[in-house]
Amino acid sequence: MTRRLLLSYLALTVLVLAGLEIPLGFLYARGETSRASQNVERDASMLAEITEEDIENGDLDALPGVVGEYAGRTGGHVVVTDRRGVVLADSDPAGRTGVTLAAQPDIARALGNRPTVTSTTDDDGDDVLSATVPGASGTTVRGALRLTYPLSEVDARVHRIWGVLALVGACILVAVALVAFSLARWITRPLRTLEAATAQLADGQLATPPDATSGPPELRSLAASFNHTATRLQHLLKAQQAFASEASHQLKTPLTSLRLRLENFEPCLDPRAHGSLEEAIGEVERLGRMVQGLLALARLENTATTPEPVDLDAVLADRVAMWEPLAAEQYVAVDITGPPVGRVWAIPGALEQIVDNLLANALRVSPPSTTITLHRTPGAVLDVIDQGPGMSEADRERAFERFWRASDTRHDGTGLGLPIVRHLVDASGGAVTLHPAPVTGLDARVRLRPVGAHAPRRPLATDDAVQTPRNLSRRPRTTGRR
Repeated sequence: MTRRLLLSYLALTVLVLAGLEIPLGFLYARGETSRASQNVERDASMLAEITEEDIENGDLDALPGVVGEYAGRTGGHVVVTDRRGVVLADSDPAGRTGVTLAAQPDIARALGNRPTVTSTTDDDGDDVLSATVPGASGTTVRGALRLTYPLSEVDARVHRIWGVLALVGACILVAVALVAFSLARWITRPLRTLEAATAQLADGQLATPPDATSGPPELRSLAASFNHTATRLQHLLKAQQAFASEASHQLKTPLTSLRLRLENFEPCLDPRAHGSLEEAIGEVERLGRMVQGLLALARLENTATTPEPVDLDAVLADRVAMWEPLAAEQYVAVDITGPPVGRVWAIPGALEQIVDNLLANALRVSPPSTTITLHRTPGAVLDVIDQGPGMSEADRERAFERFWRASDTRHDGTGLGLPIVRHLVDASGGAVTLHPAPVTGLDARVRLRPVGAHAPRRPLATDDAVQTPRNLSRRPRTTGRR
């Protein structure tokens, strides 16, 4: 922004200078040429009077001295003729006397008692101002005088004034540049501090608040409002984080107690009520997972973490080893296929949660004697493929909405697993989509960024996994997802 402001100020200054100095330069050049023409005509008239008097008196020997003195003083070239156009004197030492110039238009006009002032070229091809005037007393013409003056002297003066104008313009531009740079820095410094503070706040902690005492009044007011908003926002975030932590601790104990009490009722109940008891215990378990999922989402949205390199292959091997015993209880196999992928960008702990949630969803819907496949593809793509009933296209489009569950779902999912997966994948700079499996079931495809690509910065972080082998319900599931 500083550069744009500086360029705009300089462009405006250049336009103003061009609008003032260029016309001024042309006016000066025209005036200088006009003054030179008037001076040449005046001097020619004065010399013509002097030479006409000498011709009238017959003092022709005085003519070379008069024209030579003038030419030596001014640098002009003077030629004097008699009334027949014969050259009587020439200030140029190489000039010849006694030749006739009556055929030349300006001499002919002067001998007709008509002066001529014009710009022309001399015998050497140089531009000159020429004034040819008659040497006459009244209507009696006794001769003619031609005075030529080189335009190089006029051009030199014009060039000098153009140089002065250019130097003045350059000095003005330098002064404007210095003032504009200082002004632009004064304007943009608060904006840069606001930008840095915004980035810090997006990362979760405002370490350097913007300065609200410098810069234009509008930006000082903006910085003060930002500081107030940031302080209030940090306070709210800390309060929400404290609530999430306290709620997690306070809710676990009564839910666990309630489940134990319900399980203790089993010996005291009629066998016909055992089914209802099992359903009540299942609802308590689902409530516990839902509370845990909500708390995890709250932590994800309130904390900031930068992605780091994580070994995808090592994480997959570790998580599969954790899930295989539970999958074996339901007669489901878990298999890893595809070539090793290596390291990918992910926020700390996110990759484990992503795999846990996707495996938990796949295990719920996988019938016995089927396989859950974790397929790796070069380019940091992971496909978690089950052989369950799958999902319709409309259900796949809504599957990442919080608390959404398909209408035909008959399991105790909370509707928070896939939203958490999307949060974690987005925070890691990747993308997650759902596709039909090649034969039957669902393919949850996770695309991450391989190490070597630029690490994204996202304002999210990890927390405890919502779905793990420890908190997944021990009862086998039949249909549905999430």
